[in-house]
Amino acid sequence: MTAPENSTPAPDPTLMLLDGASLWFRAFHAIPEKVTAPDGSPVNAVRGFVDMVASLIRTHRPTRLVVCLDLDWRPAFRVAAIPSYKAHRVAAGSDGTVEEVPPALLPQVPVILEVLAAAGIATGGAAGFEADDVLGTLAARETGDRVIVVSGDRDLLQVVTDSPVPVRVLYAGRGLAKAELFDPALVAERYGVPAERAGAAYAELAALRGDPSDGLPGVKGVGEKTAASLLQQYGSLDAVRAAALDESTSLAKGMRVKLAAAADYLDAALPVVRVATDADVELSRSDVLPAEPADPEQLTALAQRWGLERPVSALVAALADR
Repeated sequence: MTAPENSTPAPDPTLMLLDGASLWFRAFHAIPEKVTAPDGSPVNAVRGFVDMVASLIRTHRPTRLVVCLDLDWRPAFRVAAIPSYKAHRVAAGSDGTVEEVPPALLPQVPVILEVLAAAGIATGGAAGFEADDVLGTLAARETGDRVIVVSGDRDLLQVVTDSPVPVRVLYAGRGLAKAELFDPALVAERYGVPAERAGAAYAELAALRGDPSDGLPGVKGVGEKTAASLLQQYGSLDAVRAAALDESTSLAKGMRVKLAAAADYLDAALPVVRVATDADVELSRSDVLPAEPADPEQLTALAQRWGLERPVSALVAALADR
């Protein structure tokens, strides 16, 4: 039996992975703090985040979804390799394990997690790892459905691939309305890295150029365009470094000197920049998106307590309409 001509085709099975902190930080900064609950508590991040989730479900119609969490925002193995890693984000007076977070955002995160739990949306984390590693692990583990990773962090572009399943990154660095869906071809086009290994090459590009937002210095005198040119010419960072040691290659003497001076940094940087794909991820519940809330009474109570009736209604509608 064929479906009626006016029926909506079923969506391709899709696992959507959300970078939780990246998105609720963006929601917090995009919506004024004057958006408050009935008791006067700020709920701008909660409203913005719930709206984002509803919009993503409505637009992309995923069959499965996980909001990925930072159980360790500054893992010890990365700090041991590069002590400056995220050091500028450490809260004043802390031992280096506490991130500086806007005071008005802190109490909103538990509310977001309560709303997700009542809605029946899975969260995932791994002890000793960042959300990036959770995203990377779940994407690498997938063998059946296509994957869409949603983040405002360009580092996640390294997970883009066509095999064994398509993994795409919806980059929301300029907000969800201007988000771009990256496949390997677009990563290669935008950043000038080899197309045949665009995701892996992006991580090598990041190591070479550095990333001030993560406290990674990069190779002195090597910016993004130079890094991309080197990777295009030699194919990989390993090949670039081998060329720097081989005087018979065409690599300029000045570049040899720069790469030699940065040898220890590059040894340490790649394991820091690359997302883990073998983290011990634990999910709060099944990642299958429900058609209706897991706990409708609790979700209604949360909506009323925090003044979230509109965004919660939009989320419930998005779950039902897939």
